[in-house]
Amino acid sequence: MFGFRSSVKKVAGLLLVGLMASGADAVQAQVTHRTRRESSANRKARIARTTAETYGHRYEVAGGGGYMRFKAGSSLQKSNEVTFWMSGTYFLNPKLGIIGEVRGAYGNARIGNNLGSPVTLPFNPQISEYPFLGGVAYRVYAKEKVAVTVTGEGGAVLGKFDGGAKGFQSKDIGVWQDATKPAFALGANFDYNFYPNIAFRVSPTYVGTFFRLDPLDLTHGPQSTIQNNFGVNVGLVYRFGKIK
Repeated sequence: MFGFRSSVKKVAGLLLVGLMASGADAVQAQVTHRTRRESSANRKARIARTTAETYGHRYEVAGGGGYMRFKAGSSLQKSNEVTFWMSGTYFLNPKLGIIGEVRGAYGNARIGNNLGSPVTLPFNPQISEYPFLGGVAYRVYAKEKVAVTVTGEGGAVLGKFDGGAKGFQSKDIGVWQDATKPAFALGANFDYNFYPNIAFRVSPTYVGTFFRLDPLDLTHGPQSTIQNNFGVNVGLVYRFGKIK
């Protein structure tokens, strides 16, 4: 008799444990479903806050290095140049900003067998250019991690072309005359945001310059009107301040 009652109690206990377990599973499923739903909403809200914070900064400073293809004379091949750049941007709103920028480019004029030249050099002389530019930036795409900004700038560029020619002048070797000339640049900034205030930037760029040969250079030619130079810049971006 006591054995029967004990068996009944065991069965009842097992049933109770099973019911409690199934109820706990149902409760857990409801909590998990609610948590997932809340996480998705929270994630969207967090992304919206981060995006607004990222592009709500008033100021942006950036800098780095890069590469440029530049033609140093009317009858010369284009040269490979190493570049540096530093820029500052004041944003009027999250999309439109005003830029100020300084660049530098260093390379060697590819003299080679410059046909018609009275001078043949056994080396390629060093050249350099320093653009000082200002203009506008406009963000055409802005997400939490990625942004694309197009830029247009104008200003002046200082060119040095015969300082490394060991006494020869630009008119002797067919490079541009040392001068400060107008310049303009077009480009696009592709930013990857590590944080709202720090990003990595890649910028394909076009730079137009207006250097000319020395007026006394009657051997090389023709006189150039514009040089079309293309390159790419890479670097880091730091943002601060708030647009009010």
